[in-house]
Amino acid sequence: MPLEPLFSRDCDLVGWLEPGRYVFDRETNYIAFIVDRQAWSATGERWLGVVNDLTLCDRAGKPVAWSRPPVVGTAAGMVQKRPMLPKVPMRPIRPLTPVRPLRPDAPRGGWSPMTFSDWLGRQEQRETPDPDALPPQPPPSGPE
Repeated sequence: MPLEPLFSRDCDLVGWLEPGRYVFDRETNYIAFIVDRQAWSATGERWLGVVNDLTLCDRAGKPVAWSRPPVVGTAAGMVQKRPMLPKVPMRPIRPLTPVRPLRPDAPRGGWSPMTFSDWLGRQEQRETPDPDALPPQPPPSGPE
């Protein structure tokens, strides 16, 4: 099945969608899967939100990324029972970068305040301090 490009609200290419199955980042790395119109992180640990046809929505039902207009949100989803992990897909061949689309009409209810990276939980990863990355210490002062 061909991959569909995913765009942000600002029409930037943010990833690729294999409809009804998988979500890939811009470099076609596997990042999420879809079960019963629900998106889950690739590990299945985090429920990401509802998938409305070719639109990825946050947990409140507001669009985060879309493939073709019209961009339509949905009612807020309910956290689903964690599904069985699907077989990890083979990395697809990266399609050619699509032409930047025209900005679609704003969806009823507005856009999600989340970016695609936020939606994936990458914001949380950036904010978690790395225990091995200690801040630089000032040099010891001279004799007092």
